[in-house]
Amino acid sequence: MNMPENGAPMPAPPDLAAGFPEATAEQWRRLVVQVLRRSGTEVGPDEEAPELRLAHTTYDGITVRPLYVPGDDLDSGVPGLPPFTRGGRPEGSVVHGWDVRQRHAHPDPAVSRRAVLADLENGVTSLWLVAGPAGVPADALADVLADVHLDLAPVFLEAGAGYATAADALLAAYAERGVAPSAVRGGLGADPLGTAARTGEPVDVAAAAAFAAGCAAAHPDLLLMTADATPYHDAGGSEAQELGAAVATGVAYLRALTAAGLPLAEAAGRLEFRLAATADQFLTIAKLRAARAMWHRVTEVCGLPVPHRAMRLHAVTSAAMMTRRDPYVNMLRTTLAGFAAGVGGADAVTVRPFDDALGLPDDFARRIARNTQSLLLEEAHVARVADPAGGSFYVERLTAELYAKGWEYLQRVEAAGGMAAALASGLVAADLHQVWERRRGDLAHRRTPVTGVSEFPDLTEPVVGREPAPQAPAAAAALPRHRYAEEYEALRDRSDAHLAATGGRPRVFLATLGPVAVHTARAAFAANLFRSGGIEPVSVGALDGPDAAAAAFSGSGARIACICSSDDVYADQAVGTAAALRAAGAERVLIAGRPDASCAQAVDDAVSTGCDALSLLTELADFLGVAA
Repeated sequence: MNMPENGAPMPAPPDLAAGFPEATAEQWRRLVVQVLRRSGTEVGPDEEAPELRLAHTTYDGITVRPLYVPGDDLDSGVPGLPPFTRGGRPEGSVVHGWDVRQRHAHPDPAVSRRAVLADLENGVTSLWLVAGPAGVPADALADVLADVHLDLAPVFLEAGAGYATAADALLAAYAERGVAPSAVRGGLGADPLGTAARTGEPVDVAAAAAFAAGCAAAHPDLLLMTADATPYHDAGGSEAQELGAAVATGVAYLRALTAAGLPLAEAAGRLEFRLAATADQFLTIAKLRAARAMWHRVTEVCGLPVPHRAMRLHAVTSAAMMTRRDPYVNMLRTTLAGFAAGVGGADAVTVRPFDDALGLPDDFARRIARNTQSLLLEEAHVARVADPAGGSFYVERLTAELYAKGWEYLQRVEAAGGMAAALASGLVAADLHQVWERRRGDLAHRRTPVTGVSEFPDLTEPVVGREPAPQAPAAAAALPRHRYAEEYEALRDRSDAHLAATGGRPRVFLATLGPVAVHTARAAFAANLFRSGGIEPVSVGALDGPDAAAAAFSGSGARIACICSSDDVYADQAVGTAAALRAAGAERVLIAGRPDASCAQAVDDAVSTGCDALSLLTELADFLGVAA
């Protein structure tokens, strides 16, 4: 018992819940039923779990419920101890924060040199350099790092198939600057499996491991190989697929490094894992926590003692979630993702500049990217608590379920002969494609919205241009790189080209029947949908009946009309309005909402929540002669 200075016992803390009746799950469930019924959802009197109508299922088949309660008997341990779910170090990032690592890939050494120095002078603590065809020439690495105190700022390479050339150039730069080999930190980034996934070229894991092992003795603090799982995320894969692929890659590298002569404990300590962080903060937090637990299990089975089982984890904000249209919204996406990476316990975090999808970032974009991390660390104090999500019933359950699904995928890959064999056979590509098709369907139907692109687009926004980023050549077997916004943006590109060629965008006339209060909701919905495909909605305000709609359409310059109003107005006027619009020259007539049978027969298509917006917009663009 704590005792104050006068020796009297400390008073018991107040019971803040005293005087309040205990809330039960059944009471909450009754409130859920009331909300559902007010929203128009029919709930049967004997339905046992009506709250599941508010649940959703992830691409891994995990049901995310609206309420989580104690009683799951989940034990994630404590930070710094097995199974390392809560972090690889007892203090987490509390003492020094996480490693703020920024990526550089500009092929001009002078530009990269200036950008590297600006980053290091303004909060970045390590460098991620892309070398070779997709970045800085390997023989220019010393020039890029000329202003860097190499004994203070670790450098991590990404060089694809040219890992040996880039590593030799980097180590030579250290030697020329008088940095002792024992003081060299950073990582060589050899990742033959990740390179195979990106390029589709055959891999030689043994050769990469042999080269890396040859650098080990003289450089005791240098990381040798990177298990990069972002290619699987970028191909549209799920969280569990990314987890399974990351750990399977780590297992392959452990085998190869030990075969090359490194002791198992040292081989495990020389690996770094890279995972994507998305704007879905809870899935990201749970994924990073599950990754550490999975690697602990692998190293435990390998017989490694506890101090050698922690995973070194680098989180980079997702490239797939980035947009070319309305790119400034990417600042919000990367802030959420960076927050989730920090809360999830990443050892190093990279925030992509907001213009990453457009090409090579400019100075302003780099500044915002590094300041995002500075804000999270210095102002939001995200690193002040080790595993701040620990103890959340939701996060703990989601972590456990992602662990189970990720382990299943690891076993699937291992049963196929390991990661190299699973890539070569096409198994991984086929699995990722299945998830991508489901994800693409959700994007097409706008069940998964992309703000600024499929939702709330601005047709008048200035197009932001950037110098194209260099790309390494890729064979047909390479995994695809998807962005969630790509198909909507392709339609917007077609619209821009049409505007440049003709002086106007493709148009659709909104026949807004009845007073503003009656037609506004559906007109706003339809206008938002049409804009997402680059089609300009034209509206003249409230229209009093079919004749007024036909007269307004005649002066609109449109070839397509969309009727917008309430169900009651549709019952009286939709059929007549559709006929009047056709008589006025409308080549296609649509209706906003879900019309009854008679209205549906009078129009060509319906624009409604859950419709395949992408197919409809593509069809309309083709119909209007917008060149692909």
